[in-house]
Amino acid sequence: MKLIPLADRVVLKKMEAEETTKSGFILVGSAKEKPDVAEVVSVGPGGMVDGKEVTMSVKPGDKVLTEKYGGSTVKVDGEEYLVVRQSEIIAIVE
Repeated sequence: MKLIPLADRVVLKKMEAEETTKSGFILVGSAKEKPDVAEVVSVGPGGMVDGKEVTMSVKPGDKVLTEKYGGSTVKVDGEEYLVVRQSEIIAIVE
């Protein structure tokens, strides 16, 4: 099955949390922070949303920073995805 977002929606796949710190310490499960960085899987067409013209700024493959508690989590074929509005994306990570 494939997720095709509508309007200004974006489908994201969360990136895994770091297993070690920069100094080399191994983190236990509870110490890992929920990652806010995700990879864009698919992008809606944009267009008129709530009476305003929306042009999509992200594309599949982009790494983005998202709001910590935004979006809707969905599970498709055993994979977990996050569906957000483009406005919930804070930045593109380069």
